Amino acid sequence: MRSIYLDHNATTPMAPAAADAMNAALRECGNASSVHWAGRRARARIDGARDAVAALVGAAPADVVFTSGGTEANNLALCGLAGRRLIVSAVEHGSVLAARADAEICPVDEEGRIELDALRDLLGASPAPALLSLMAANNETGVIQPVAEAAEICREFGTLVHCDAVQAAGKMALDWRDLGADLVSLSAHKIGGPQGVGALIVDAGSDLKPMILGGGQERGLRAGTENLPGIAGFGAAVGTLAEIAPLAHIRDSIEDRIGAAARIYGAGAPRIGNTSCIGMQGVLAETQVMAFDLDGIMVSAGAACSSGKVAPSHVLSAMGATDEQANQAIRVSLGWNSETADADEFVAAWLRIYARLGPKQASAA
Repeated sequence: MRSIYLDHNATTPMAPAAADAMNAALRECGNASSVHWAGRRARARIDGARDAVAALVGAAPADVVFTSGGTEANNLALCGLAGRRLIVSAVEHGSVLAARADAEICPVDEEGRIELDALRDLLGASPAPALLSLMAANNETGVIQPVAEAAEICREFGTLVHCDAVQAAGKMALDWRDLGADLVSLSAHKIGGPQGVGALIVDAGSDLKPMILGGGQERGLRAGTENLPGIAGFGAAVGTLAEIAPLAHIRDSIEDRIGAAARIYGAGAPRIGNTSCIGMQGVLAETQVMAFDLDGIMVSAGAACSSGKVAPSHVLSAMGATDEQANQAIRVSLGWNSETADADEFVAAWLRIYARLGPKQASAA
């Protein structure tokens, strides 16, 4: 049986170029902080990757701080500015929602986009310096947030903006200045790079405080010997993004063919082209995931960042879904090696599962 991987928002298979870059780095010995020949070669590899990652979001290389992933980048951004009020949207990634206990939640509309009027009210409620954390694209629904519009409101109040662009990178145009963001989080394993490496884009003039202290690496904002193979793979993965064909036509063909039996969350808003959050009435997401897995198709129930736990999605709840509805939604996410045939087999499996386990079957029993 052919395996079909449709969980790219959890992690996407490594691009061959990224694996090659990592292997090359692993075959060499050198600490990028050393001044001898081997150290300089290691530094050159990191500098090359830094250039590539910076270009991904229209930043300068000096703006890139390498981290262990998107979660650390988010925590560095939010905890490193702990002196500011923190406002986050209700649909942010768990690493944003859990970073600070004092976070104030801004609601979203039924499509999952931040309520800009509510944001303005929150900012106007206190004169204290603030920080807004707003993702570029949602990891569960693919819904694109109005970051630039929110940033324009934030500028009226002197508020800084952090944008979690982990799911957006490589799937939509990203320029951190056009977004109006002061800080941007990225992760390698969402774009064909290795797990365990990410970056925070941060203006060189920022008053961000480090969380990890020690050797002064990464402009003093993230101490510790750099993950040379991971960073090299990150940079190489960026270089492959231009080769990825648009995926929206495959995603749209899935949604069109499963028809009215499904509820597509966020379908009325702009979305990145690889993601679909699909509700199957009467069938628990956990049951669907297992049934698809038996058919050789890998999907997820919501975000795959909770140690394998399947629980109601806070994202769908914030969009107005009931617990029952949220518990019936799965996420299908395409990637660089997805094919039209994958969509065909998914649709066939979805229809079989719905016919076997859906509402008609339940009422007949």
